[in-house]
Amino acid sequence: MKAARLTAPGGLKNIVIDEVADPGQPARGEIRVALRASSLNFHDLLVASGTSPTEDGRVLMSDGAGVVEALGEGVTEFKVGDAVVSCFFPQWPAGPAFSEVGNFGGTPGDGIDGMATEYVVRPVSAFTHAPKGWSHTEAATITTAGLTAWRALVGDGQIKAGDTVLTLGTGGVSIAAIQIARMHGAKVIVTSSSDEKIARAKELGATAGVNYRTNPNWAEEVLALTDGKGVDQVIELGGPGTLAQSIQAVRVGGQISLIGVLTGIQGDVPTALMMAKQVRLQGLIVGSKLQQQEYVAALEASGAKPVIDKVFPLDALAEAFEYQSSGAHLGKICLEW
Repeated sequence: MKAARLTAPGGLKNIVIDEVADPGQPARGEIRVALRASSLNFHDLLVASGTSPTEDGRVLMSDGAGVVEALGEGVTEFKVGDAVVSCFFPQWPAGPAFSEVGNFGGTPGDGIDGMATEYVVRPVSAFTHAPKGWSHTEAATITTAGLTAWRALVGDGQIKAGDTVLTLGTGGVSIAAIQIARMHGAKVIVTSSSDEKIARAKELGATAGVNYRTNPNWAEEVLALTDGKGVDQVIELGGPGTLAQSIQAVRVGGQISLIGVLTGIQGDVPTALMMAKQVRLQGLIVGSKLQQQEYVAALEASGAKPVIDKVFPLDALAEAFEYQSSGAHLGKICLEW
């Protein structure tokens, strides 16, 4: 069967599409899944580029969606023919985060072989049902980006009607955050370097947008949009390069969910301002299987669908990563085969 693997030392030129051994039939507690789609995330790019080292020959991609083909003994959660979507942390069924979630030893496409292949055999903990009526490509957007936004806003943030959310950029997490916020009756402000992307985000439900290229002190614009109060929650994807302005833009007692590090992994934090405003800074990495199940249920109830910017065939995975690196996309970049 075909798979996309990364050969040492990593880098997009070292992605190979070749034949690997079929995983065979499932053992007790396992399912065999015919995979049909995946989606790209920043974490996948870090692995593929060699920035986050992994084992030589690793099958790439954390997100995967497909159809259950066979059941191992004792499996009752799924049946043959079910549409399913993978979990980023198969070892985290429910409950609060624990120490193992701080590393990626069990994460597909990083610590273990990923979803860029035709078939996998995995424990039932590695998948949830996909939303009813969704294509495999649509479902593949849930695992990482969608669930991260859900946990930030709902699981940890306890979003409520009337809240205002600020999300940085217009990638997969931000677009999912817009949809989740609107599900809960909240307003959304989005930042981007592109007026065109801001206009598109407004069409998708954002209330307002700020161009950070033409407004480098964009926190002041966010404060003006909230009558000086500040936003209730920030989906912080930039990291140290944007965190100071996020602290400025959030309300007293508000929450900042630190999700991304697009501007680097270290930097100065205005701790005095953060303390004065009594801001909650929550670092987080994706979510549990139970949170994914709750997100799927909410998506089915709301009728929301993911925003997919572009779809590539599996053979063009390196090209898809190059497109991701360009920053031209709005929403998700997907693979299907």
